[in-house]
Amino acid sequence: MIKFIGEYSAKVDDKGRVVFPADFKALMNDTRLVVRKNLYEPCLEIFTYAEWERQSEEIKARLDFFKPEHERFWREYMRSRALVCPDGKLGRINIPDKLLQSIGVQKEVVFLGADHKIELWARESFEASALGEDEMAALAQTLSK
Repeated sequence: MIKFIGEYSAKVDDKGRVVFPADFKALMNDTRLVVRKNLYEPCLEIFTYAEWERQSEEIKARLDFFKPEHERFWREYMRSRALVCPDGKLGRINIPDKLLQSIGVQKEVVFLGADHKIELWARESFEASALGEDEMAALAQTLSK
């Protein structure tokens, strides 16, 4: 499994394209990526196609499609997803406007390597989401066993 680490800034052009970090691209054999809105934070999540497939199969295995609420969940889960591929020349990816707008992107974005996925944030939201040292230490203590 690929592990994404690091933080990279980029600008979005007028066509919604952004240069995908070369360090991330170098880790991947398959350049197909799946982009979706994060359920809890104002960011997009970017997965390799293989990781997306693995997660989707895990979730689908928990569902019973004869139950309407499971069917509705799956439909919503699959909504607003995009399959993107960095272009071979410059490594740009074209993210649909609807997804960029859903996280408030103006011009600058931050790619954050978050282990099995990449988070894409509007610069302002990313900076505002940072935890203070005391808050991080308190949260870490709640997670210890």
